[in-house]
Amino acid sequence: MNAVMKVALYARVSTMNGHQDPETQLAALREYCKQRGWDVVGEYVDRGISGTKESRPSLNRLMLDAKRRKFEAVLVWKLDRFGRSLRHLVNALAEFEALGIAFVSMTDSLDMTTPQGRLMFGIISAMTEFERALIVERVKAGMRRVKAEGSKSGRPIGRPSPFLDIAAIKQRIAAGEQRQHIAASLGVSPALITKRLK
Repeated sequence: MNAVMKVALYARVSTMNGHQDPETQLAALREYCKQRGWDVVGEYVDRGISGTKESRPSLNRLMLDAKRRKFEAVLVWKLDRFGRSLRHLVNALAEFEALGIAFVSMTDSLDMTTPQGRLMFGIISAMTEFERALIVERVKAGMRRVKAEGSKSGRPIGRPSPFLDIAAIKQRIAAGEQRQHIAASLGVSPALITKRLK
């Protein structure tokens, strides 16, 4: 008789204003495990955290427990609950695969406990690697072009650094205006404003 699979559940909600409740996801995940005869050994929940953040308290704990082999599979309600970035998702799934841990997204029909799910992951990984290679090639081609035009670093030659009225920017920030809006109105990046304020 096969041993019962030990499963970790992961749920995430973006807001903590009462409109989103992780229990909605968890209830469906628990029922799914019950139907498949899986044993839930841990529930990891991040509340009020965007999926764009790769570092999240409960997700970090889940990844640490995965390395400790506390479970054999991770179950999520939907892929975007686990991560919005394809790169982050592929890297995490590759880490799970290396640890011998399956990944299942209940509503996306991605089930790496099956051969079909593992094949799908292989295709996603290949597409991500292909995209990464294209980006690298575009960057290299751009740098070759700029170098041919006379710049060694790829940075434009002789372009003056934009003038910023730091006193005016500080007043706008003190008035409650966000740096992103200020940067957009001045035609510069928020990072440049932060750098100049320092």
